[in-house]
Amino acid sequence: MHTVTPNLNASIAQEEYGVSARLTIDLTALQDNWRKLALLGQGASCGAVVKANGYGLGCEEVMQALYEAGCRSFFVATIAEGEAARKAFPSAKLYVLDGIITGGVDRLIAAQLEPIIGSFEELDDWLASGYQHEGKLKAALHFDTGMNRLGFCSSATEKIAQKIQGYAPSLIMSHFINSQIQDSPLNAKQILSFNQICQHFPGVSASMANSSAIFMQEKPFYDVLRPGYALYGGNPTSHAPNPMRTVIKLEARILTIRDLSPGETVGYDALWTAQRPSRIATLGIGYADGVHISASAGNNETGGEASVAGIKCPFIGRVSMDYIVIDITNTPHALLKRGDWVELLGDTITIDDLAKRSGVIGYEVLTRLGLRYARRYLKE
Repeated sequence: MHTVTPNLNASIAQEEYGVSARLTIDLTALQDNWRKLALLGQGASCGAVVKANGYGLGCEEVMQALYEAGCRSFFVATIAEGEAARKAFPSAKLYVLDGIITGGVDRLIAAQLEPIIGSFEELDDWLASGYQHEGKLKAALHFDTGMNRLGFCSSATEKIAQKIQGYAPSLIMSHFINSQIQDSPLNAKQILSFNQICQHFPGVSASMANSSAIFMQEKPFYDVLRPGYALYGGNPTSHAPNPMRTVIKLEARILTIRDLSPGETVGYDALWTAQRPSRIATLGIGYADGVHISASAGNNETGGEASVAGIKCPFIGRVSMDYIVIDITNTPHALLKRGDWVELLGDTITIDDLAKRSGVIGYEVLTRLGLRYARRYLKE
């Protein structure tokens, strides 16, 4: 493996010396995950959702790796995300999930972005722009099949088809509510509704499958897959072991090690009290770096944990802005010293593990990854 140093880092030396936390991103694993999902799609084109700064991993670096792997269609949330992506990737197909924000038409056109339109007001704005030509709407259409968040009501499908007659949308799409739940009756209901919508747009590419939907028994692949979470190593199959490769490794340095006597407390509000002679370590990472304060732990409450010398060590006390304290009493003392790296995310502690212990979802863990720590990108 060799190290690709992104703009955020001055040098490899900076990552190794004088830095309290680091995030290692395996771009080869990311590419492998995309290829696996593309293969599962049985001929459907595989795009990638890269919103929220590539789910916290760095949008430009993520897009570059995926583009090299063969991905050509990317989904961002905002116009600003799309503009940044367009500067780096002039030829990529970029869809904007927000659709057309009021006053955003000119920016969308200037950056050659394709809004995913989900209301008549947006559609009117787009048609009024005159940007359509040669029979192409140059936008996607979003239909709501049960989420009740964004998208045209399915009952308006025929009216929309008539309104854009002569202009083919680049894509029609919908979004699953419960794709991670294999036996949810809502899945079949939504697929039936979307099939009926598709009939009004013959020859137009359709998309419904997010990460979890790619693993559904119904195989609702249609023409375009839209994986996000699974690309970055999150488990898209909550009912089974994670089929994806680990992409990130988050580590923090031990800033100090100390011994406590029974009865001594740790951190704000004294949530945790030593019940035995204890050895503890303070790590240089906290909620300002994306670790949830809900990963805090008291004597009767479990929280996050770290992997230290191959041994899982629990968080103790409250997670603070810049620091986490862990209990290393059960580790061989001779193996640990100030400056050692401790794993918070990786092969031992997964995104979903930390999410569960923090009372959140893995998507939140990823998208909250901080910018203070050093980042390094690995690629074979």
